Amino acid sequence: MKPRTSGSVVRLAAPLRALVQRFSFLLLVAASVALMMVGKVDPAFVDTARSRVTDAFAPILDALSRPAATAARVIESVVDLQNVYEENQRLKAENARLTQWRQAALRLEAENNSLRSVLRYKPDPAASYITARVIAAPGATFFRTLVVTAGKRDGVRKGQAALAGSGMVGRVVEVGEWSSRVLLITDINARVPVVLESSRQRALLAGDNSDQPKLIYLPPDAVATVGERVVTSGHGGAYPPGIPIGVVASVGERGVRVQPIADLSRLEHLRLVDFGLPGGPGEVDPQRDWK
Repeated sequence: MKPRTSGSVVRLAAPLRALVQRFSFLLLVAASVALMMVGKVDPAFVDTARSRVTDAFAPILDALSRPAATAARVIESVVDLQNVYEENQRLKAENARLTQWRQAALRLEAENNSLRSVLRYKPDPAASYITARVIAAPGATFFRTLVVTAGKRDGVRKGQAALAGSGMVGRVVEVGEWSSRVLLITDINARVPVVLESSRQRALLAGDNSDQPKLIYLPPDAVATVGERVVTSGHGGAYPPGIPIGVVASVGERGVRVQPIADLSRLEHLRLVDFGLPGGPGEVDPQRDWK
């Protein structure tokens, strides 16, 4: 009897299941409409039901999200580890290059010291300087000079070089008790023996009251390259060699023009330097024996 009863139930349930499947979409639409009507009639009930459903599914969603978050952290850790490895390799390579340079520098230093001892090299005397503030720029149209707040009482002497940053901008031409006047390298009366750093061509830097002084007395076959640095040559005994002055700005009909390394229109402080050369500032001529 029991098997026959079970078969009857299955036969009765089959048409019912087919009916539900056929009208499932309509049932879902009807349920949605019913929920919307209930929400309009009693919003509090819908909100409460939504909250309870959310609370019921929250643990499940949290459990599902944990593996994803863990996987994301693992991937991020792997990427960070790869970046650290690459950075470590780069630093090792850089350290190896620096070690090679250090060894080369030590060898050159030892060789240099040995050659100096053989040649009885006499090092240049230590330079001393005074920092002064620029307080005036008189006669900017016809003269390129500056007045600074340092004078004889501060140890300033005529002929000292005036530097701004790492570049030479002029020299002291007048010294008072409390102030001094500096002639800029762009003044028409300024002359500085220089050398082109790369080609080692010697010349005389001559100001003409323009923003870019020019090189004169260059050899006829000399080739000046735009961008080449211009430094003092040391001839004449006024300044030591190698002080940066500017770079070659142009080569053309106006001659070889030099752009000063410092912005001469914005000078606020200058260093008045005594390089301790034989004879001292004021007793040598910057233009003497430059050739």
